[in-house]
Amino acid sequence: MAKPSTRQELIDYSLRKLGAPVLEINVDDDQIDDLVDDAIQLFQDRHFDGVEKMYLKYELTQNDIDRGRANETQGVGITTTTATSTSIAGYGTTTNSFQESSNFIQVPDAVIGIEKIFKFDTSTISGGMFSIKYQLMLNDLYYFNSVELLQYAMTKKYLEDIDFLLTTDKQIRFNRRQNRLYLDIDWKQEKAGQFLIIECYRILDPDTFTSVYNDPFLKQYLTALIKRQWGQNLIKFRGVKLPGGLELNGREIYDDAERDIETIKQKMTLEYELPPLDMIG
Repeated sequence: MAKPSTRQELIDYSLRKLGAPVLEINVDDDQIDDLVDDAIQLFQDRHFDGVEKMYLKYELTQNDIDRGRANETQGVGITTTTATSTSIAGYGTTTNSFQESSNFIQVPDAVIGIEKIFKFDTSTISGGMFSIKYQLMLNDLYYFNSVELLQYAMTKKYLEDIDFLLTTDKQIRFNRRQNRLYLDIDWKQEKAGQFLIIECYRILDPDTFTSVYNDPFLKQYLTALIKRQWGQNLIKFRGVKLPGGLELNGREIYDDAERDIETIKQKMTLEYELPPLDMIG
């Protein structure tokens, strides 16, 4: 099928590109499964179509709050690490004890990056009936064109700056290999049942979004990976004569596949990967 929509159709497509069934592709099924996983992993890590921007809602539980406050109560959630060091002057050894609070929530495996956590708009500047924002709308914008839009925009920006200084964003730390979102906040102010809105990036599951299997980069990259594995398997038979005087040349297949992979990765960087954003200032 020219447009693969399943894992097996993608494999069959790549094998046909390499010459099957006219040629016998000397690659084991388990090896192909591993290569498919490698190709999809690179697609999800580097390709801009491999992830989606997502907003996830999480409800805090009492267990989350207890673990977050463990450093205050010395209860469950404390991780203690002991380190022993030797003095340079040779005056003996020193043992230090480090403690880390489990102030984190577990996030799904599909989440690969977290941007921020949205705060609810409940400050006295912009939330509630007696807020400055409400009073500004009530008293100054009672009819259209009563004030200049530029002046209104500048006033709103000024109020947002004040709000940012008084109620700062939640400080977070995240590493995708841990699947933990650390919240460096005052856990005493949190209550069970409150919701967190998390802005994050989530990988696309190809079994759910089957058009991933038809991505041009993924098809080319998997074909090149199978080709390299094919050549690597045949290298050990170098010099072996086949009936009719033919000789297997796995090295040539392997080197050709290496050049294909290098070209595909360069194209990935130039066309399919988002460029890094420089921080100025």
